[in-house]
Amino acid sequence: MSPNTSLLLYALATVVGLVVLIARFKLNSFVALVIASLAIGIASGMELRAIATAFQDGVGAVLGSIAVIVGLGIILGKMLEESGGARVVASTLIAALGERRLHWTILLVAFIVGVPVFFTVGLVLLAPIVFAVARETRTPLLHVGIPLVAGLSVMHGLVPPHPGPMVAADLFKAEIGLTILYSLLIGIPTGIVAGPIFGTFISRRIPLPVPALAGDATGPKGRTSLPGFGLTLFTIVLPVVLMLLATLVDITLPADNRTRQIVDFIGHPIVALLVAVLFSFYSFGAARGFSRDQLLQFSNECVAPAAAILLVVGAGGGFNRVLVTSGVGRAIAELAADSNLSILLLGWLVAALIRIATGSATVAITTAAGIIAPIAASTVVNAELLVLAMGAGSLILSHVNDAGFWFVKEYFGMTVTQTLKTWSVMETIISIVALMFILLLDLVV
Repeated sequence: MSPNTSLLLYALATVVGLVVLIARFKLNSFVALVIASLAIGIASGMELRAIATAFQDGVGAVLGSIAVIVGLGIILGKMLEESGGARVVASTLIAALGERRLHWTILLVAFIVGVPVFFTVGLVLLAPIVFAVARETRTPLLHVGIPLVAGLSVMHGLVPPHPGPMVAADLFKAEIGLTILYSLLIGIPTGIVAGPIFGTFISRRIPLPVPALAGDATGPKGRTSLPGFGLTLFTIVLPVVLMLLATLVDITLPADNRTRQIVDFIGHPIVALLVAVLFSFYSFGAARGFSRDQLLQFSNECVAPAAAILLVVGAGGGFNRVLVTSGVGRAIAELAADSNLSILLLGWLVAALIRIATGSATVAITTAAGIIAPIAASTVVNAELLVLAMGAGSLILSHVNDAGFWFVKEYFGMTVTQTLKTWSVMETIISIVALMFILLLDLVV
């Protein structure tokens, strides 16, 4: 066998072994991911000292980007829950739209929130609302949960200014405005198929209890009044508005403009969430009759669930980094580049294979863009659709080598098998359906 083939077989065996360790032998997910990372590093022939370093760097990269966001997001979710704000929003949505249309409403909200914010930020902001809706209506959790993650995932993978599509658009000199227009034309129907339609199907087959991620409110705990719907909504969307403002000033003002620098600082996800958390201490805390000691207690209660999530997600990032460093992504790219496919299909395939092998959507689309660029330069192709094809490919089959897989698993309280049947299948549906719409759009533009 060629070195590339051997490397891919080692990667496949490691992934299968990881699933078996967790699902069959009930090994702790964090420990299993560490073992799998060391195993693929040794099997691929990496220098022994480099294996642990690569794993450590991967953990640091993932936690560096999401640890503070998860911590602040869980505190905000806790305040939303304890104040009764989540119940207020859920009751208002139920009364205004009816239970039958809730999954469509959640998808729309995910689309809107997902434009300016990363997937993880959108999930930590909106999950408490979805949990409250499911609890209040006794709706299967996945019936409303799948539309949430589908809408956020579509926005993250296809729509600029998210990093993957932006990197590819810059490399191929694609027009950003046209790329956004095409991404919405493709992303909205794709989200409908992967969200409400698939969510309705899978929720009947996999019942899930509503998780108590940030600690459920079990009583008034000193609360004297419920927050109003307007105040609750403002508190939730405050970080989204701040991040959206940062995106707008980046488009309209030069980089050295002082106003842009200030708004960019305030609109950074960490700062924006911190502002929202501090405001929630008033809107969901002091204004509801909670004391300072109670607010401190609520914040402290978030530490345990946040730590469990971050350990597993960080280990997933470490596993991903070892796979990338071992050369699995390069091997996939070299094999795919030898095929005789149309440029759109080739861009999707290269990104999809790298995504499956390494687990990172951003690595998949950026690596694929670098491989496809020389081919695209000598071929007549719609640059905007090529960007979207690679974005669609980079979303396919999120599984155990993807930190996002573990993030969704822990947040929804699912087993590995349940996450594979729900989240992984949903991501694959998004990738394939989006590709179909891209090819159809290519016939008319």
